[in-house]
Amino acid sequence: RSSWLLLAPLLTPPVPLITAPPCSLCPEGAHRFQWIRNLVPEFGISSSHVKVLSSPAEFYELLKVQIKTAKQRVVMASLYLGTGLLEQELVDCLEETLEKSLQAKGSSNLRVSILLDYTRGSRGRKNSRTMLIPLLQRFPEQVRVSLFHTPNLRGLLRLLIPERFNETIGLQHIKVYLFDDNVILSGANLSDLYFTNRQDRYVLLQDSPEIADFFTELVDAIGDVSLQLQRDDTVQMMEGMVHPYQGDKMAYCEIANRRVMEVINSARTRQELLHTKTFHSSQQGSSLLSQQGSQASGGLKPEPDTWIYPLIQMKPFGIQIDEMVTETLLTEAERDARIYLTTGYFNLTQAYMDLILGTRAEYRILLASPEVNGFFGAKGVAGAIPAAYVYIEHQFYSEVCYLHQQERVQLQEYSRSGWTFHAKGLWLYLAGSDLPCLTLIGSPNFGYRSVHRDLEAQVAIVTENKALQQQLHQEQEQLYLCSGVVSSSTFEQPNRYVKLWVKLVTPLIKNFF
Repeated sequence: RSSWLLLAPLLTPPVPLITAPPCSLCPEGAHRFQWIRNLVPEFGISSSHVKVLSSPAEFYELLKVQIKTAKQRVVMASLYLGTGLLEQELVDCLEETLEKSLQAKGSSNLRVSILLDYTRGSRGRKNSRTMLIPLLQRFPEQVRVSLFHTPNLRGLLRLLIPERFNETIGLQHIKVYLFDDNVILSGANLSDLYFTNRQDRYVLLQDSPEIADFFTELVDAIGDVSLQLQRDDTVQMMEGMVHPYQGDKMAYCEIANRRVMEVINSARTRQELLHTKTFHSSQQGSSLLSQQGSQASGGLKPEPDTWIYPLIQMKPFGIQIDEMVTETLLTEAERDARIYLTTGYFNLTQAYMDLILGTRAEYRILLASPEVNGFFGAKGVAGAIPAAYVYIEHQFYSEVCYLHQQERVQLQEYSRSGWTFHAKGLWLYLAGSDLPCLTLIGSPNFGYRSVHRDLEAQVAIVTENKALQQQLHQEQEQLYLCSGVVSSSTFEQPNRYVKLWVKLVTPLIKNFF
């Protein structure tokens, strides 16, 4: 089986890297990041609407509560939906909520839209599709299940690569869970491990209609260019839509680019207009306050102290916003700034590695020890993947040492008995600050796959509010507390031995996991 995987680099040529455009950063605190709104919509909210979660159990309970209380919409984008009892309970919650909605009004306003990856969601006899078909059969007018199929898996390649290995070519990797006007951003999938003992990150944005509208439109746009699951477990494209692997690839990618960029650009225009109106009304409001005293302040919406920027990366469609923003953040980070960067799969792109090694900020990079890697103990070739990550980590650490950067760039390994590690993102601390003013949270792993192959989305959360900064700081500290600093002796341990064949194969396949 693995022989086809080794052929993959020959069959799908690499895409050249881009260089992020230079951005002039404003000198003042959190406002220095306002350049991001030149690329994406900027959503100003109150920090009181942001809640940082810390555990898989908390995430799972929140999902169930949000599903049960949803009135207008449930939108869920994930890599896949698992097939265990906990996942079935989520499906049962959806069914119960849809049923109540019908009984309450006769014709329900509630709409459920689920976006998953086609290859991962179709794996095995019992899979994501079979879990969701009962909902489609019972509520055909209210439920939509879209299965994204990468346009890069087609022709001979699609015929030759077996199940599981076909997932290496490209996936729908976005994780967004949205209920009416509440949005959960995470890196976690809808699977029992992510509800119990697989550590990830989770942020709830409450009562944020503009952000909820944006992600609803984004999931709808990807859904429109995806295969639609039918009640008999077949799939078909929407009428008039180019097929992702049977139709013309360039035409399909152009349509997908246009649909997604329409969502981004229209939301950006809306937010700019809203920002202009808010600015003028706040000026009028302040003059009213000066005339009428503090009683007038009761009806005024609080000034935003937190800004949300959605960062989208869909290289198959020519959309590279997340890459541009991430590279610029790494480039512009000043001396004595600290960046805490975490990924469940340490396999950074060359561009990100060069920036980390060549810029001035301090880096604390958290990654999975072999025992908490999601592939640890897997059967067959997949079982060697943790060793491949050890080899990649050792190479990077050797480069750090060669450049005498050990003080500035530090690697730390997450280790926790009985758990696996899947957290990703970064926290940025400005020079002289003990608290972060910016975090990135979402689906990207900062690796080749995230940049070039998969559909990804995360948000940059920028805040001036000390209480929210403290929440983010505590989240970072809690994750890093379960880690040990990597040194030369780390790679001398028996469990870090990497077989020769793994060292030889890793450069060939590192862009696929």
